[in-house]
Amino acid sequence: MLNEETKTRARARLRRIEGQVQGLQRMLDNDAYCVDILLQISAVQGALDQVQRLLLGRHIESCVADAIRSGSRSERQQKIDELLDVFSRFGGK
Repeated sequence: MLNEETKTRARARLRRIEGQVQGLQRMLDNDAYCVDILLQISAVQGALDQVQRLLLGRHIESCVADAIRSGSRSERQQKIDELLDVFSRFGGK
């Protein structure tokens, strides 16, 4: 479960990303130089990576840690399987 601080940080970052994406749209509309657009896309991807790391870290600190402390073998295994799936989907970023 996400705490309020994490939600606030994630929302703030996502709002900034939203602004960056709107900037990308304007760049396209204004026929900006292709390399400039590509660099801005890279910046958006980096910002999304930061949100991903924030949420993944919080998940590990709360949900995974709680499952490990619970003593339930099946719950621990479920969280481990979830993490492995997440890491495989996102290339371990």
